[in-house]
Amino acid sequence: FPEMLSNPKLELVQGALNVVMKQNVTLSCLSESGSPPVRYTLFRHNQQVSALNRSDLTPALFTLTISSASDVGEYKCKAECNSSSAGKYSNSLNFTLIEPISKPVLSSPTSQAKKGQNVTLSCLSENGSLPITYLFFKGTQNISPQKTMQKREAAVIFLFIDSLSDFGTYKCKANNSFPNNTKYSDGFNFTLAEERSHSQPLILSLGLILLLLIIGFALAIPFFIIPLYKASE
Repeated sequence: FPEMLSNPKLELVQGALNVVMKQNVTLSCLSESGSPPVRYTLFRHNQQVSALNRSDLTPALFTLTISSASDVGEYKCKAECNSSSAGKYSNSLNFTLIEPISKPVLSSPTSQAKKGQNVTLSCLSENGSLPITYLFFKGTQNISPQKTMQKREAAVIFLFIDSLSDFGTYKCKANNSFPNNTKYSDGFNFTLAEERSHSQPLILSLGLILLLLIIGFALAIPFFIIPLYKASE
């Protein structure tokens, strides 16, 4: 009697489930028991992609090229033989398209700072597959642990400006699962905010008083000085 066909097993034998554009992947579909010949059909989102016949119990190999976003998603295969009235379906494999990240932008709510001030730095890549990992630097020295963002939002660090050496050049870098795709931001520098002298308010006050005295004197001329001058003639 013909042997009952088992559910086929779909496996990835070349490539990865996280794929980049133009990448080739190979899938293997095999029913380990059944009576040959066996016909294997590969489906993507329930639409037939390809079909292969096997005269023995060897796997059907499907090689695919990821050429667009429509090529990713869920894949399954179906096995059928002449003695079987209904085919058997495999497990599913899901491909995800990964995209390179864009150059991150390093920014701060303020570009000026003074000693003893707390400041923040934000780093964000607006494009690229999530998650994205960020790292902050001052010069060539790492100043923060890695921050992995699962959402499209900036990584933020808090800094304390303690000395003039803290006014150096800051940068951040970003990377994701796309191979060889680390990107660095442009440099960001805080400028030293000018601290107002304690004598400035006093100088301004004295200047204002002197101005008021001059104005008062000018206003008094028609009412007091001119009549006194005429009376003395």
